[in-house]
Amino acid sequence: MAERPRIAVLTSGGDAPGMNAAIRSVVRTTIGADGVAVGVKHGYEGLLKGDVQELNLGDVGGKLDRGGTFLGTSRSERFFDPAGIDEGVAILAENGVTGLVVIGGDGSYRGAQELHLRGVKVVGIPGTIDNDLDGTDTTIGFDTALNTICDATSKVRDTASSHERTFVIEVMGRASGLIALQAGLASGADCILVPEIPWRLEDVCDMVMGGIARGKKHSIIITAEGAAHAFGLATDLAAMCGHEVRTVVLGHIQRGGSPSAFDRILASRMGAHAVDALLAGRSGVAVGLRHASTVECPLPDAYTSHHPLPRDLYDLANTLAK
Repeated sequence: MAERPRIAVLTSGGDAPGMNAAIRSVVRTTIGADGVAVGVKHGYEGLLKGDVQELNLGDVGGKLDRGGTFLGTSRSERFFDPAGIDEGVAILAENGVTGLVVIGGDGSYRGAQELHLRGVKVVGIPGTIDNDLDGTDTTIGFDTALNTICDATSKVRDTASSHERTFVIEVMGRASGLIALQAGLASGADCILVPEIPWRLEDVCDMVMGGIARGKKHSIIITAEGAAHAFGLATDLAAMCGHEVRTVVLGHIQRGGSPSAFDRILASRMGAHAVDALLAGRSGVAVGLRHASTVECPLPDAYTSHHPLPRDLYDLANTLAK
């Protein structure tokens, strides 16, 4: 009889809502194909510690709507070292793993590619709220994070309007302004600052003062952390405008919470696709979503280039904010 496939799954890097749904899909698709599902705890660092266990159907019960990742996640410095990667390969072999699903962002994909080059059958699933990986229209967690930011912005706007204040809301995005842009457009922000597009404090001040001149009771500025930090921007803006400016830094609240229906479905589809790819003998690829269909691309294509900022959405946001 042919050996039963043993497919392992791990989550690495920053957590994203929908990771649990993806793990659940990997486990149940594997078992449905008469394979053995294996969970690696705490990402690559857990792999190097041999923190590996078999998972059954009940282990992923009740996980679909939970945020975070029940397997745990981490960032492993040792996995940047070739010796650490070789150790990971050996541990996977010791556990009889015939295929590995890695759920994470670009750093996780780089580690997956190194494993692939050493003969491990591996497929990546994009799990990051930044939505900055190429090869997919969207990543697991992005939709939920947008909804979280929009909900928070609506609450802040109530207070901003009541007290006739300007608020600076800082969201994640060191190198990519995608989450700031789309959240700003969806929540009707008056100004959106992103790292990809230069901005001037004078222009932001003119926007605030122009709104006041029109009788506007509040202004909402959304900034990606890579474009400006909220506290510094608020201090400078208040000094220039002579107007009270308050700050909200959403921080890690953007990563948490129950995943949206979209992210649950996306994660379920991607998890099943990853297992099917491994069972078919494919490796070194990342699963993505293109035009509503799940697709694959080489892992390096997904992490060596990032989504460009859609300038048309940026221009639209500015037009609608007037």
